[in-house]
Amino acid sequence: METSVLEVVLPGVVEPDGLVLRRGPRPTPGRGQALVRVEATGVSFAEQQMRRAKYYDQPPFPFVPGYDLVGTVAEVGPGVDPALVGGRFAALTKTGGWASHALVAAADLVPVPAGVDPAEAETFVVNGITAWQMLHRVARVTEGHTVLVHGANGGVGSTLVQLARLAGARVIGTASPRHHDAVRALGATPVDYRDPDLPAKVRALAPGGVDAVFDHVGGPGIVDSWRLLAPRGALVAYGTASTRDEGGNSRLPVLRLFARLLWWDLLPNGRTAKFFNIWAGRRRAARFRARLADDLGAVLALLAEGRLRPQVAARVPLAEVARAVELAESGTVAGKVVLVP
Repeated sequence: METSVLEVVLPGVVEPDGLVLRRGPRPTPGRGQALVRVEATGVSFAEQQMRRAKYYDQPPFPFVPGYDLVGTVAEVGPGVDPALVGGRFAALTKTGGWASHALVAAADLVPVPAGVDPAEAETFVVNGITAWQMLHRVARVTEGHTVLVHGANGGVGSTLVQLARLAGARVIGTASPRHHDAVRALGATPVDYRDPDLPAKVRALAPGGVDAVFDHVGGPGIVDSWRLLAPRGALVAYGTASTRDEGGNSRLPVLRLFARLLWWDLLPNGRTAKFFNIWAGRRRAARFRARLADDLGAVLALLAEGRLRPQVAARVPLAEVARAVELAESGTVAGKVVLVP
């Protein structure tokens, strides 16, 4: 049995090579907790923002990043079913996942189907929950709809494309030209996100407008996303990637986006504009956990059935976390970079 754990510490606003590897004693799970031996954890856009102190509600430095994980339960604390030990589970953590072992509330564990590769399952934890809930609970996309997915080559974007196609929707996906073949292989029609005539290109593909737009970019381009909606269409914003490298208050871009979406949502034109927050409703813990388990369970079942294609951009050892972060931020990969402790 391992007596120590390896974890990655984010000490402050640093470049990737400023991340700190730290060894410490193996923690003991408390009441209601499980100690998970992490088999895969990912580099999400949230960590890219946290490294710049740009994530809306990140904890104070220093802390261990890691928005989600997949692993095997090594030990449980009082009040937890001992039968969980040895089982493989996924968990949404927000922080703490970049480690060889992590303490997780047992109630937050979602079973991973037998035979599913941990790294492949990891690509569908935060990405899968986000995509599923935006598609089905917010935009309510159904068969026959046409949707626009920005960043269709990314972790959330590629999952959105696949889930929308499974729902019977037609998908237009923005990406750089180097990723167009990958986007096309997922079943979407690719368009160049840097094309100055992007709105016209999308309008040519969907003359009546699109039924839903999924926008993680924010910034001035959000106006085009709104204008491209069909009557009764839904704009779902879920990030402010366009301001990732800007200085200043990390909350201002989000608050400006909130205000704009609220104004649009109140207009009496039948269209809706929402900001998706994966943690919304967490104060009602039982309902939040049940919904998360249902939605992630549905996504992982599709993966186990071979109906979803995992987009693993790379598998990188935890000790080489700086390389993993640089790769994830390079814009050269499709899918998600996975850390493998």
